Amino acid sequence: MQPLPRPSPAPAPDAVVEIMEYDPGWPGMFHAEQRLLVEVLAPWLAGPVEHIGSTAVPGLAAKPVIDIMAPVHSLAGSMAALDAAGALGYLYHPYKPGQMHWFCKPSPAHRTHHLHLVPLGSALWHQRLAFRDALRGSAELAARYAVLKRGLAAQYRHDREGYTEAKGAFIAEVLGGV
Repeated sequence: MQPLPRPSPAPAPDAVVEIMEYDPGWPGMFHAEQRLLVEVLAPWLAGPVEHIGSTAVPGLAAKPVIDIMAPVHSLAGSMAALDAAGALGYLYHPYKPGQMHWFCKPSPAHRTHHLHLVPLGSALWHQRLAFRDALRGSAELAARYAVLKRGLAAQYRHDREGYTEAKGAFIAEVLGGV
């Protein structure tokens, strides 16, 4: 087994949590990055590269970071993909290493993209797509989520992990209904 790559050092301070109005350019940003990722990650991909997160939901306010989920056959079998993603400027960080390989781009202090290499068919793979699709399918649900996110962004402006964790109950509620 290969040793894990060293995580990219996180400069202080980390990017603040800021929610922006929906930008109709977000899908284009995803598609441009998707083309690059499909080419570079082809040896490890197990299916289509997906746009996830709030920027993938038309009309939804979001942090201006494009979340991308790329399916791999296994985490162990995709270790070499970490260097390949690095060639595109993605910085690896061992966030939830038992569930995914996680990256940000171009830096922790200024993020434009997050990349999640996730085993195809895993619970996380299905949950992320189900949540995105539930928000896409219900304007009322998306509006409730936007209100929650704005409140949490004010509360956790300098605590990205706290912001993410505080959304958990809402996400669990939505996933319980799908």
